[in-house]
Amino acid sequence: MSELEKLGSQTAYWNAAAAASTKQFAHPLHMPWLKDVSRSATLLDYGCGYGRIMKDLAQQGFNNLAGADTSPAMIAQARQRHPAMRFTTLGTPPKLPMAAASVDMILLFAVLTCIPEDQAQRSLIDELTRVLKPSGLLYVSDLLLQNDQRNQDRYAKSAERYGTYGVFKTADGAVCRHHPSGWFTTLLAELDPIATRHITVPTMNGHKSEGIQLLTRKPAANH
Repeated sequence: MSELEKLGSQTAYWNAAAAASTKQFAHPLHMPWLKDVSRSATLLDYGCGYGRIMKDLAQQGFNNLAGADTSPAMIAQARQRHPAMRFTTLGTPPKLPMAAASVDMILLFAVLTCIPEDQAQRSLIDELTRVLKPSGLLYVSDLLLQNDQRNQDRYAKSAERYGTYGVFKTADGAVCRHHPSGWFTTLLAELDPIATRHITVPTMNGHKSEGIQLLTRKPAANH
């Protein structure tokens, strides 16, 4: 088993982060991409953390929201902050306790950066595709490879250990991944692309990073 395969979901790290309440998540929700989505559509925030995106969606009138996360402590924080919302702790990620073709839209914000291994990312996208309805939407927001020297140095330092350029270990112990833009094309190849936008976003540790957002659609049943 490789170093990356041993990482699992890094639940202990995220439980500690939730207990400390020191991490801030800031990937923006681009509302023009949701303007034609029914406010009663079934929306799932996978990797919901404290429930920040769900709060934003509720403020925009969406009323059928669910959040899921691998960290029990994150889910406990989310339930405390948003007691009227529905949250689920995932015991065997990426498996979701949802029927196939039952969700209209899934949001995957800053989750792939926390899943550094290729096959684990593929398994997650397969599971999300399973629960999406035909013509359902997957909205991904994540981080690209950075061009600054600090990041390039840590990519190079960690490449031999982890076997993937772009994977690195943060000072506080998380193993994260930044991606070449072409990786998203490969990872989401079974979904139909709708739109892509590039963003600059503060990371959870207070740095500025270049990111990407992708809106994709599950093919219709007769596709």
